[in-house]
Amino acid sequence: MSSRADAVRNRELLLSAAAEEFAENGVDAPISAVARRAGLGKGTVFRHFPTKDDLVAALVVDHVTRLVDLANDLVGAEDAGAAVLEFLSFAARQRQLLDIPFLAHVSDEVAARKQGELERAITALVDHAREQGALRPDVTGIDVMRLMCVPNEIMRNLPDAQPDLWERYLAIVFDGLRPEGAHPLPHPPAA
Repeated sequence: MSSRADAVRNRELLLSAAAEEFAENGVDAPISAVARRAGLGKGTVFRHFPTKDDLVAALVVDHVTRLVDLANDLVGAEDAGAAVLEFLSFAARQRQLLDIPFLAHVSDEVAARKQGELERAITALVDHAREQGALRPDVTGIDVMRLMCVPNEIMRNLPDAQPDLWERYLAIVFDGLRPEGAHPLPHPPAA
């Protein structure tokens, strides 16, 4: 394997190990624990990420990029309602990476750029689902972007809950997005 391929593999190992370590032990977990989990030395971590902030920022950017890619991949789905639910389920499974302690490590410029990409991707997904009649006509991409955090917020406040309890709250959110039985929303969407 070439040194370039090794570097790519090591970076992926480190991001995966960091996601697991930080999910279990919080963003304050030591770099040595990330290196150990990845099966690499601390020096390898610092060659890829000069500071812990750089590692956490890369992890958040990687996560948001995965969300954007998934939303873009799902835009043309035959069953647009199922596509929105698949997207929301993926986002809920990755919940810890959108927590405030993680986001604080991302520069304002990068955060704004990634948020814009995510907003455009989700809006396209939601627009497609509305066109198919799978979502209520008054729901926007911004609404869905904000609602995707609901199951995570509930789980954060129920630390002793069963790990898959988020599915219950996602089902409630998704039912609220469906057009069947929907009542008009009381306010226009937030900008």
